Amino acid sequence: MADKNFSGQNFIIRLVFALALVFLTYNPSGYSFYHWAKEALVNDTIGITPPLAMSAIVLLIGWTIYIRATLRSLGAFGLALAFTFFGIIIWWLIDIGWLGLDNVSVFSYIALFLLSAVLATGMSWSHIRRRISGQADVDEVDE
Repeated sequence: MADKNFSGQNFIIRLVFALALVFLTYNPSGYSFYHWAKEALVNDTIGITPPLAMSAIVLLIGWTIYIRATLRSLGAFGLALAFTFFGIIIWWLIDIGWLGLDNVSVFSYIALFLLSAVLATGMSWSHIRRRISGQADVDEVDE
């Protein structure tokens, strides 16, 4: 049975895993699954290797878990609200001059971080909502 106590530490753990998932999949540094797969597919001598295939499957499993949980807990409307909320944060950072559109790398890191925040929020939302409202989301009931 799931732990009924949810704390900031539980959210941080979900956020760390979401950050790992997002940044291992793609990041502007050039060291990500995207860059590895692109190099393997462009370079005929390397090709697809078992570690590359295994990495693809592990990342796909992670994305499936996070996206399904996020869609189930937030729903389409909640997901739109979450992306809008974090999009406004980016807009605000640009408006006050802390973030410029001229530096694509920094903008990409912030956008990837905010995507991770949306995924972590989706993974945590049922717990957060239960604490705020006292209502529980139940998909499966153990007898």
